Amino acid sequence: MNSLQISGVPGLPEISEGDNLAEMIAAQTELRDGDVLVVTQKVVSKAEGRLVPLDPADPDAKIRLVESESARIVRRRGDLLISETKHGFVCANAGIDLSNVAEGFAALLPLDPDRSARWIRDGIRARAGVEVGVIVSDTFGRPWRNGLTDVAIGVAGVAAVVDLRGTFDTQGRELEATQVCVADELAGAAELVMGKAAGTAAAVVRGVPKEWLRESSVKSEIVRSKADDLFR
Repeated sequence: MNSLQISGVPGLPEISEGDNLAEMIAAQTELRDGDVLVVTQKVVSKAEGRLVPLDPADPDAKIRLVESESARIVRRRGDLLISETKHGFVCANAGIDLSNVAEGFAALLPLDPDRSARWIRDGIRARAGVEVGVIVSDTFGRPWRNGLTDVAIGVAGVAAVVDLRGTFDTQGRELEATQVCVADELAGAAELVMGKAAGTAAAVVRGVPKEWLRESSVKSEIVRSKADDLFR
């Protein structure tokens, strides 16, 4: 892979519950076989009706909502909670977000982001007749590092992780542990053209290696199992 082309999808209207994201995106951009479409969690949650009333002036209500969306609370500091969601994601406030939603509401994560990605992929196939990969992205912080970046919370038709174990580096040494989370890398790259406040909710990544275009799952490939988690 020598280059990637990443373009934002302009002109998407405000998304409401029940909207067909696949049709709306396909109507706004020309997609080709092998493209990877990155769609922000926020619009997926809106289309799937994952908005709930929340008084932003009531911190206790937010804490109760975070707890209800969590499998466990990892750490508390004031009104900030680091939690493990029911999907297995460890993130701030169970991924609940008040930005880019109507006043008095909060956006919850999709119930099954991998399934959401499959729905969009299948809808693109039906609407445009092309085979694309789909990544549902969200903004996460990172332990021990400042700053935010977008990561994949759901995928369909594109690898979540590319396993390089058994291949060789430039010095001829066999790689024994290298597994690259390409879905997170593509999500982060797409965010550079979408931005946090520009209103661009989707991007197209063109030029992804063909061998990355396969069935996969964030749940099965990216979320670390309890047995392999050294921090539990």
